[in-house]
Amino acid sequence: MRPLAAVCLVVLVGLAGCSVGYTGPAAPPDATDTPASTPEATPATPDATVTPTPAGAVSPPDPETDTLGWESGRWANETLAITRSDGLNESERRAVVDRAMARVELVRGLEFRERVPVEVVTRAEYRNSSLATSGEVAPAFRRFDNAKFEAMFLVGEENDSLAVQSQNRGSSVAGFYSPRNDTIVIISEQDPPDLPGERTLGHELVHALQDQYYNLSTYRAPTRMAYNGQNGLIEGDANLVQRRYEQRCSEEWDCLAAPAGGGGGGSDFHLGIYILNFFPYSDGPGFVGYYEKRGGWERVNELYDRPPASDEQVIYPPKYGEDAPTDAAFADETSEGWSRVRPEPRRPTSARPDYASLGQSGLTAMFAYTLYDPENRSGTVVAPGEFLNTDGGQVNRTDPFNYDLAYTSGWDGDRLHVYRKGDRTGYVWRIEWDDASEAREFAGGYERLLAHYGGEPVAVGDGTAGSTTVYRIPDGPYADAFRVTVEGDTVTIVNAPTTDALSAVGGSA
Repeated sequence: MRPLAAVCLVVLVGLAGCSVGYTGPAAPPDATDTPASTPEATPATPDATVTPTPAGAVSPPDPETDTLGWESGRWANETLAITRSDGLNESERRAVVDRAMARVELVRGLEFRERVPVEVVTRAEYRNSSLATSGEVAPAFRRFDNAKFEAMFLVGEENDSLAVQSQNRGSSVAGFYSPRNDTIVIISEQDPPDLPGERTLGHELVHALQDQYYNLSTYRAPTRMAYNGQNGLIEGDANLVQRRYEQRCSEEWDCLAAPAGGGGGGSDFHLGIYILNFFPYSDGPGFVGYYEKRGGWERVNELYDRPPASDEQVIYPPKYGEDAPTDAAFADETSEGWSRVRPEPRRPTSARPDYASLGQSGLTAMFAYTLYDPENRSGTVVAPGEFLNTDGGQVNRTDPFNYDLAYTSGWDGDRLHVYRKGDRTGYVWRIEWDDASEAREFAGGYERLLAHYGGEPVAVGDGTAGSTTVYRIPDGPYADAFRVTVEGDTVTIVNAPTTDALSAVGGSA
């Protein structure tokens, strides 16, 4: 592992327990089902005007009417009489939560409409409850998800992608807000559990505020691409507020310190999946900040009426509302007993598409994971400096990753179909690009990716339009055959267990 990548590994371990928590309106599409449409929401209007917060007193007097920066008897800059050494009792925790609500509404410019219940549980309790509620998964759903993560070279054939994702959540989630229960759950590394400072609390309170104005339960994304785009707004908003909250803690507010002892949530998580999931937290604040600078929080409020349609619109904010993702639909051409895998939703009342779209963030995670591939430390497809955002030689802790790689910029849409024959699986992945040069650049990077995992060329195209290269990975977690065809601004990848099966899965080249 190269030195800069090693530094990032340390940063990731530190971030895992504090920065990434499942806090959005719906779980990722690979974790649960999501309806195919995203209903519009009504832009918010603050319920109260801003009143300057009294300064210098431990318990300033209450205002005559509810106002931004005051909540349930607590001002945003109020100093609390708390004994931290023996843990927070019920009244102390309530006081911290009320003050945190006042702080969030002051930073965000929206008044809470009702109080938000907050639970604190141990890491072990969260892991156990997460496993208990995961439930049984239909075989088609599991097969589809496994193929999707195999296509990104994140989870090999010998592992269960859903189990790996569940393990990641158990180790990396710091807290979450449940729109269904209108409740925040904070995960503590202490036993008995204690509120671990205000960082995660402030972030989750933003989600509660969003829910009170926009009803997060109505936000659904059918694919990973759409989910990461939508959550670029939702998580970006929360992360931006969280950063400003923390800044004021360091400059003017008296804030709750983390309890002594404890530690992170553990390092037993998959870095590739972590990179995939971290996208909204990394690029979302920049997207939200871009529009806040051009119209204040009122402009940000308007974005909830029409969230970003793709992760690309989050990576490049000016593309929001201007560059819709291309529909990369194609007809199935299977033969010799191969058939389409069409996953059913987990609940009868839900719906999900029978295809995947992984987006630019998914493609970036695919390439970037070679930096941390535990099976191959000898080389990578992208250099650490291409993927890691550094400042003075140190990885930026608030925005560590660059999802605008040379191999993935120019993405314009993608669609992946999964197929099966008996217990064997294959897929066709069509990716549209802005132009032919971007398509060729991606194809070149993808062929380097195949070589990284042991791929060897079986048949090499002649360089003419529509020419095809066939690769075979002979062994390992991704042992399969791959056909890569570049035709104009389109790249089509066909995967099958053997080279002979490629035409049966994806038709003739």
